[in-house]
Amino acid sequence: MTAPNGRGLLHLAAAVDQEAAHDASAHVELARLAERGSLDFVTLGDTFARPGLDALAVLARVAPETTRIGLVPTVTTTHTEPFHVQAAVATLDWVSRGRAGWCIDVSTTEGEARLFGRRHAAPADALWHEAGQVAEVAARLWDSREGDAGTREGDRPDGRDRLHRVDFAGDTFAVRGPSTVPRPPQGHPVRVVDATDRHARATAARYADVALVQGATPARIGAVRAELHASALAHGRDPDELRVLAALTVDLGDGERAAERGHGGGGPRQTPQGPLYRGGPVDLAELITAWHETGTADGFHLTPVEPRRDLERLVNGTVALLQHRGLFRTFYPGSTLREHLGLARPANRYAVTGGTP
Repeated sequence: MTAPNGRGLLHLAAAVDQEAAHDASAHVELARLAERGSLDFVTLGDTFARPGLDALAVLARVAPETTRIGLVPTVTTTHTEPFHVQAAVATLDWVSRGRAGWCIDVSTTEGEARLFGRRHAAPADALWHEAGQVAEVAARLWDSREGDAGTREGDRPDGRDRLHRVDFAGDTFAVRGPSTVPRPPQGHPVRVVDATDRHARATAARYADVALVQGATPARIGAVRAELHASALAHGRDPDELRVLAALTVDLGDGERAAERGHGGGGPRQTPQGPLYRGGPVDLAELITAWHETGTADGFHLTPVEPRRDLERLVNGTVALLQHRGLFRTFYPGSTLREHLGLARPANRYAVTGGTP
């Protein structure tokens, strides 16, 4: 679908992180609110660096309480077993009926490494290279069961096995396969990478369906988007298959009051934690509209400072205004996260080639 300015409709997503919440009902409430605004997906962060609930498990609890909103937990690839990671993400796709995503992240500190005791911390470049290999083997494992393949092999009419060994050897792990979980409803759950850090960009360009980029100016976002698209093309991908979302933290506590200097129409303010917008939901809609018209990004990922308050003002104010202007949809045209994002369901590589790629 096309917006009145001739560009595609915006994609909008929001974080539902609540560090003090240890009851999934708080996350259910926010996810339902985001769904009421027809947002593409919500994210829930996770890290080994601080205590908290497991993001994937929380969103698995949110899944049956929602019907359309995409659910994207952070799952770290460092110190974890790739086979278990892909199985958990595939399971979330099943329990959500095709609404799962996976925000890929790495663990860089020695303190986090000591939690597992397997190896020391490694440089960011090496960890993101490993994360790319995990993303690759996950896709192969998701394809390793054709259709509704069970545990039997050689059950196709043409005699070809429905189950496929992966036999993948990475720098730090090896996986044989096949997966223990049937192929996910989306084929491949949506892979998301925060590409703000330059170390993550090669992995994002090669494997991500959605890249998040923090930036206080359209020029900053646009430059990284161009870099990601060029790198995706170099890896043999169609750049149009990569959605790039500008990532901002938003503080809508001022209600309808004009944004502070350096915010609103003047753009977000850069802080040590990243770009911060502070103002009202109408001014935020103006900012989003202006950036969208320049072709800066395919949409926005917004992190509320005050989750309940700001998400409600975002949905009831900013999103409603963007819908009125014809820049954002008023309903979900499909049922899966890939459909929300306008991404095709990947073909099964083994069904196409009949063997190991």
